[in-house]
Amino acid sequence: MKILRNFLKVAIIAVCVIISVSAAAQPGISEFYSVSSEVHRWYFSLSDLVLVIGAISGILGGLRVYVNWQTGKHHIDAQVMGWFFSCIFLSVMGIFLRGLFGL
Repeated sequence: MKILRNFLKVAIIAVCVIISVSAAAQPGISEFYSVSSEVHRWYFSLSDLVLVIGAISGILGGLRVYVNWQTGKHHIDAQVMGWFFSCIFLSVMGIFLRGLFGL
């Protein structure tokens, strides 16, 4: 019986501590709006940067495939498919992230 009372006291104290710590750790509405505007501001800059990097890597990939074709390596299907699907991946991820962030 004494062990049960001690266990209940410890359990009640632990629950009270967890509730007080979790209540103090929650962000407020103003912080949420601040972070939301920060995400909106940075998203368009980062999406433009990713598209520019994708365009540069696409041009370099196209040149690499062209050089391989001109040097006589006619089995370049894997390279072409890799560059093609990486471009599709960048486009689809941009659409997906725009929908995820609600922009």
